Amino acid sequence: MQTRHAEPASPTARPSYSSGTSDVPLIGETIGANLLRTAERFPERDALVEFATGRRWTYREFVADVDALAVGLLESGLEKGDRIGVWAPNRAEWTLVQYAAARIGAILVNINPSYRVHELEYVLNQSGTRMLISARRFKSSDYVDMVERVRPGCASLERVVFLDGPEWAELSRHRADPARLRRVAEGLSADDPINIQYTSGTTGFPKGATLSHHNILNNGFFVGELCGYTERDRVAIVPPFYHCFGMVMGNLACTSHGAAMVIPSEGFDASAALAAVQAESCTSLYGVPTMFIAELDLPDFANYELSSLRTGIMAGSPCPVEVMKQVIERMGMSEVAICYGMTETSPVSVQTRADDSLERRVSTVGRVGPHLEVKIVDPETGLTVPCGESGELCTRGYSVMLGYWNEPDRTAEVIDSARWMHTGDLAVMDEYGYVSVTGRIKDMIIRGGENIYPREVEEFLHTHPDILDAQVIGVPDERYGEELMAWVRLREGAEELTAEALREFCAGELAHYKIPRYVRVVDEFPMTVTGKVRKVEMRERAREMLGLG
Repeated sequence: MQTRHAEPASPTARPSYSSGTSDVPLIGETIGANLLRTAERFPERDALVEFATGRRWTYREFVADVDALAVGLLESGLEKGDRIGVWAPNRAEWTLVQYAAARIGAILVNINPSYRVHELEYVLNQSGTRMLISARRFKSSDYVDMVERVRPGCASLERVVFLDGPEWAELSRHRADPARLRRVAEGLSADDPINIQYTSGTTGFPKGATLSHHNILNNGFFVGELCGYTERDRVAIVPPFYHCFGMVMGNLACTSHGAAMVIPSEGFDASAALAAVQAESCTSLYGVPTMFIAELDLPDFANYELSSLRTGIMAGSPCPVEVMKQVIERMGMSEVAICYGMTETSPVSVQTRADDSLERRVSTVGRVGPHLEVKIVDPETGLTVPCGESGELCTRGYSVMLGYWNEPDRTAEVIDSARWMHTGDLAVMDEYGYVSVTGRIKDMIIRGGENIYPREVEEFLHTHPDILDAQVIGVPDERYGEELMAWVRLREGAEELTAEALREFCAGELAHYKIPRYVRVVDEFPMTVTGKVRKVEMRERAREMLGLG
């Protein structure tokens, strides 16, 4: 695919705006129609591989099982627009439900595997879910018990189907009925809502980002295009399916190109991820930075045969430069891409390209994707800032969600009248359209009137020989308003790191006001299921720990 980017005529005057032109048109069909076309082209190529169990499907077999399940859903009384909840870790059934729901126009409600009773009840009621398809348990969570506890309070929930039970067998083993499914497909539009994904509820109840066939099919397709996917690619999808990283950048990028979806394990397991790459000759590996850090840090890392890897995606949270360099050098992922986005934008807005220089790929999140627009605005005035100046990143185009499910007021808070999605992220665009994300507006630390972006300090701390990972937060301070605190994970065998020693390492390298006053050494950071660090929780714990109120 060729994507054109004009060089600026006058770099100093150029506003922070970029649009992604492309010779490849947008896809105007539904997910189901796209899957059928792929299966017709590559019927005998692998579509889905579950590494832990050895189960595998060719595209011909995959479509047959998807269609059988789709008929089962219809026989259950589900129709276009009805909501189907799926609450399970990464396993083949999750993917089958994703595509079967799309075949009949039912709206898939992605439920976070880490949810507890309160959150589960909220999303089932807020979405009006009619059927829930659930695992029986995952890790320490007893899903059967939690479902039974919420059922009396969920008026819309008519049926629960647990995987590995008789109801699932009955639902998924119907005879495919091509004529019936064709009639259903004739009533579907690419602009129909097809997916509700609940964003993290760190500031109140989670919001249900509502996405259409057009949103997520095109985003998956163009992410795959920029990774150079063909039917010969095999993608190890490590991030959870309930998130866009897994089901869009993973599954839909694969099925729109005829590539193979490889599931290394139900939940993240560094050893399983590399073992799957080795056994299935994967050409691409996905993960958030913390996942790649864990894989690189395996004691037996050198024993894995990873020569099949060509590319992959590192996304989900800021990617430390040092980690990116190691992924390229030690894992052989010479074409690895950095992606930036959010659930509300299906998710990817900007992405690095394989022909970008190493410097571009380790210091930016790339350029705007095909058929999309991005700009950087002053958060106060809403005006586009000149290149090189920091502001809020906004994006517009096919990827912007339809809205938050049944919440027009909350939708209006983030999508303006011109359909620009305001991300809440601080970023800088250079004169060639490359974007660097410097942090969340809410994460910015203001110390004595100086604006400090945690990402800059974190990048420097990653250069310390004993530090495996670092996160920087702001904590209350009577004199300066806020002070910096660094949470760090140390490499195995490293000596204890004191605040004084870390400040000494930073002295002369960082401005004095950017040097952390407090240091805490931890074994792990509080994380979401998708591998994002929960800085809100870190700040709460730090205030208690330091007695700062």
